[in-house]
Amino acid sequence: MKYEIVGDNLPVLKVKLANGESIITEGGGMSWMTPNLKMETTSRGGVGKALGRFFSGEKMFQNRYTCVDGVEGEIAIASSFPGSILAFDIEDGDIIAQKSAFLACEEGVDLSVQFQKKLSTGFFGGEGFIMQRLSGHGKAFIEIDGHCEIINLNPGEKIVISTGNLAAMDGTCDMEIKSVEGFKNMFLGGEGVFNTVVTGPGKVYLQGMPISGIADVIMANTTIKND
Repeated sequence: MKYEIVGDNLPVLKVKLANGESIITEGGGMSWMTPNLKMETTSRGGVGKALGRFFSGEKMFQNRYTCVDGVEGEIAIASSFPGSILAFDIEDGDIIAQKSAFLACEEGVDLSVQFQKKLSTGFFGGEGFIMQRLSGHGKAFIEIDGHCEIINLNPGEKIVISTGNLAAMDGTCDMEIKSVEGFKNMFLGGEGVFNTVVTGPGKVYLQGMPISGIADVIMANTTIKND
């Protein structure tokens, strides 16, 4: 499999498949493809796996595109929101990503639910109680909102992240939610009541503009105009 990510802040993943190779996509993810790709809708593991994907923000069923007819084929998968598409070699370690981040993967990659161990992390963190874990082997692709900043944390090193700006992290990282110190800082500082704290070792992938931030801006401007 060969791939290319094009389109700057409106990215498209273009994948070339040799005869017999397959790629798994989210339902409705295909933008265009050559006619020698055969599509099969699958639960990939039965009802239990399908329900797990549903709770992690994805569709219950996925599509498998397989190249046939003995010649190379191509499929293009567009991001659903302005931002970035990230590629991972899952052999290097599991990836924990925000809900609805999954875009596509090779057959050997498994998508499952990642529950946050601490209730406070789930209920107060913008990343939510349920995230996605990508494991297994092969290439995997996720989409994130806005510009991507990658920070490599040493063992025990921490980064404080505004709620909602954590897009993904290595499975070796640990995440917790901490309240902002001081009553005035909490309610007058404009940064919210809680921050996400990630501890290394591992890489952390931050998104410049989470879709929730865009929604807040649109809602605020709509309210002003209506008034």
